[in-house]
Amino acid sequence: MKLLLSKPRGFCAGVERAIDTVKRALELWGAPIYVKHEIVHNKHVVNELKERGAVFIENLSEVPNGCRIIYSAHGVSPAVRAEAKERNLIEIDATCGLVTKVHSAAKRFAEKGYKIILIGHRKHVEIIGTAGEAPEATYVVESVDEVEKLEFPVEQKLAYLTQTTLSLDDVKEVTEALIQKYPKIETLPSSSICYATTNRQMALRSITDQAELVLVVGDPTSSNSNRLREVAERRGCKAHLINSASEIQEGWLEGVATIAMTAGASTPELVVQSCVERLKSLGVSSVEEVVYTEENVFFQLPKQVLVGV
Repeated sequence: MKLLLSKPRGFCAGVERAIDTVKRALELWGAPIYVKHEIVHNKHVVNELKERGAVFIENLSEVPNGCRIIYSAHGVSPAVRAEAKERNLIEIDATCGLVTKVHSAAKRFAEKGYKIILIGHRKHVEIIGTAGEAPEATYVVESVDEVEKLEFPVEQKLAYLTQTTLSLDDVKEVTEALIQKYPKIETLPSSSICYATTNRQMALRSITDQAELVLVVGDPTSSNSNRLREVAERRGCKAHLINSASEIQEGWLEGVATIAMTAGASTPELVVQSCVERLKSLGVSSVEEVVYTEENVFFQLPKQVLVGV
């Protein structure tokens, strides 16, 4: 059996920045360091940071007054920031810069009188945060069916934005439906879907026709990891989302000559390599890394952890 290892895969710049923010805060101020929501959606990362002294919470009421709070890569709403200020919490923002771009756009569109159609999963923490920028003006849609149910007057100015970790396939269908229904709808000059999500999906697309089986290494709670699995399934490949080498089942490999593997943007490379070793033990005899593109993106850490204040 042959293994095609897709690249880019795994950690993106936003994830690295968020994880490094928590690690640096622990080095500077020691435990506990409170983090609003899981810093990224991966249990391996979260468990390691917990062992170092990070405390992951959902409600700011769990954080003692005056303590530091780190916002996860997924972002938070203005209401959360206001609550933090009321409780004199010291805010450290690890929100991915590409998520912040979407927040800023939502705020700008709302201030100009637009209604905002936000494409994404309404229960996902990123969508909750973005919608919170303009809750009275924002409508979340998850599918073409939900687009059909929208009712806006002809004169209403409209704009659409998307969750940064969606499937390019799904977004294409929903945006086409929006444009067909509302030809004057506006959006950002460039896609809201982040570069890392796009690159990982395109890289996987480029090798699915060579494989009978696709393995996506990622956490079941990770949106972009689930979308990678869907990318493979849409192209007729049997695909599994796995979060550790132990989840790989020998029966999946029966009759398989070539396996394609990728990893979600919050998956550590150590986990990927442990899965490679597991596949070798099950009969994979050659591993080829297939490079779709190189990534050179870097996001600077928040100023608080750079200067230690």
